[in-house]
Order: sequence, then C-alpha cells, then structure tokens
Amino acid sequence: MRARRPRRHDPNRRERILDVVEELIVERGIEGLTHRVVAERADVSLSSTTYYFTDREAMIKAALERAVDRFAGYIKAWAAEHAEDTPEQLAEALADSVMSTLDESHRVAMVQYELHLAALRRPGLRETAEQLTRCGVEAMTPIVGASVAARIPPLMNGLSLQVMTAPEPPSRAYILGALRHAVTAHS
Repeated sequence: MRARRPRRHDPNRRERILDVVEELIVERGIEGLTHRVVAERADVSLSSTTYYFTDREAMIKAALERAVDRFAGYIKAWAAEHAEDTPEQLAEALADSVMSTLDESHRVAMVQYELHLAALRRPGLRETAEQLTRCGVEAMTPIVGASVAARIPPLMNGLSLQVMTAPEPPSRAYILGALRHAVTAHS
C-alpha cells in the first residue's frame, strides 16, 4: 500500500476525482462506484470525495454534467468545421464519428451511454442527460434544418451503440447509408 502524499493546496482535486469516476464507469459501470473506491484510485482521502460529492448520486450527476459540457464543446467545434459541407460530405463525417467509437473515443462514448442509462432510473439526471441530445440538435440545425437535425442524434446514438456492442460491428458502408438517408431526408 502506497503512502498518500500530503496535499495542502490541490486545486485540481475535484477534476482528478471526476477523472477517476469516469474511469470506473468505463471499467465497472455505474454500480461499481463507491466513495471508497474513487478515493483509493484518485489517491485522495475518503473525506475529500465526500467534501465534493455528498453521495454517489452527486458523483454520477457531476460526471454527467462534465460529459455534457465536453460534448457541447466538441459538437460546436465539429459543426463549425462542417458548416459548409455538402450532404454527402456531412454524411461521411458523421459516419467517421460513429466509426471512431471503435477506438479513441470509445471511453467517452461509454461514459455518456452509462450515464444516459443511469438517467432511466434516476429522474434527477434526466434533464442533464437530455442536454446531450439538445446540444447535437442545436449544433446541427443551422447545417441541415431543424427537422433533420432532430433525427441525427438518436440515429447516431443507435449506430454508435451497435458499433460498440455488436459481436461483428456494422460496416462503415451500412452506417454511411443510414446517415446519408437521414441527412438528405426532407421533413
């Protein structure tokens, strides 16, 4: 057992705790979270975790809020980058985003989906979870219009879940076909 380092001034402690919360969600799911496990992994005292998060639900909510903030920044930048895309280019870029859940963004996607599932049983999380969808719709509306923008987040979620969970993930061509259809659909 390693000795804890004394930290009199640790301005990043809350963020470090939330990093660990996300790691544990990916490794063990929401039900694997406890203050004790988080404190041990973050190398902080148990009282530090309870100082920032009064209970497990507060840790979960803070992680969800952080995921929403991170996604909002990402989707705004993504939409700005693709604002002038043709429908075909947009469908290609969206397909690339779905396929990326197989590698580097897998952890981020897992946290978002675990936290969305937590909102099923925890009504206090539903508004925050809904913000993920709202961010996507708001970012896509100037590019494709409101009715098409409203269809894209649920489709992206479903396709990403398929890619992450299917024994044999769907092909990029399949994903591109579904997204091409959604992007070019009229209200």
